[in-house]
Amino acid sequence: MKKVLVTGGCGFIGSHTIVDLINNGFEPISVDNNMNSDIRVMHGIREITGETVRNYTVDLCDLEKTRRIFANEQFDGVIHFAALKSVGESVFKPLLYFQNNLNSLMNVLECCKEFGVPNFIFSSSCSVYGNATDLPVTEETLFQEAESPYARTKQMGEHIIEDFSKVNKDNKSILLRYFNPAGAHESALIGELPINKATNLVPVITETAIGKREKMFVHGSDYDTRDGSCVRDYIHVMDLANAHTKALQYLLENKNESNCEVFNLGIGEGVSVIEAVEAFERVSGQKLNYEMGPRRPGDVVAIYANNENAFSKLGWQPTRSIDDIMSSAWAWEKYRTEAAILQN
Repeated sequence: MKKVLVTGGCGFIGSHTIVDLINNGFEPISVDNNMNSDIRVMHGIREITGETVRNYTVDLCDLEKTRRIFANEQFDGVIHFAALKSVGESVFKPLLYFQNNLNSLMNVLECCKEFGVPNFIFSSSCSVYGNATDLPVTEETLFQEAESPYARTKQMGEHIIEDFSKVNKDNKSILLRYFNPAGAHESALIGELPINKATNLVPVITETAIGKREKMFVHGSDYDTRDGSCVRDYIHVMDLANAHTKALQYLLENKNESNCEVFNLGIGEGVSVIEAVEAFERVSGQKLNYEMGPRRPGDVVAIYANNENAFSKLGWQPTRSIDDIMSSAWAWEKYRTEAAILQN
């Protein structure tokens, strides 16, 4: 059984990827400082898989503590999610994002080199493309100016890994540029659980629908899109999780063509914010209280993926739609709200 370190394993995408790794015969080990996550997600993982996943409560910006994890284990690969990810927050706290996201990445790479961990998967983002003029974007689409410090950390992170891979021939890396992860596990036992105030669209929608927010705002109504709102490529978190497993298998089977490869992960279709709201109303059967508001700093106008590279090389195929995303996210919202009521 191959052992995999999942950094940020208590987070949204990390926790769902742990489930997919277990379902595909891997032994995942988690590390998470729980800065923006909850260790209780491990209970949901155990209920779904029957497996208890070990978690190290460590800040990866601390090199010595990170080194001890690698010294205690023998990893076949690392999937690196751990990072701060709020676009809006990064605009107002740029140094926090540069310090956290880049230092943690460099420390993990340093340990991969020191302890001979050969396979590295990086959680990148479509935000690296900026306001791309040609859609859909391919892996060859040139980076535009980053629209936020968060996006800049992803651009810089990719460059760091590319340079690292050039001189460390025993290390193979994959950069996964994914679009807008959303939804929840079909069991409704794990899902997006923001510790700080949610800023991603789907949890904002479900929190509004269940009454945690009086109303929500659509940020921008005058963009050059079909209905004036931003357009995004929403991908179900379990489809995204499976892509990480397939990327790791691709490296383990030595199918990579170079030491550092890039893959877009999206469904390949753009959905506007208004269309996402309509999808929620369709699957939930209830009207959402929302208003049109001003543009939000850091947002790009429109972005969606050309995902043919991931299809052909990784053998990856997303199977869930925007309706599936909204249905599973709504089931998760109702489950966690009911659980909170019972605890009180």
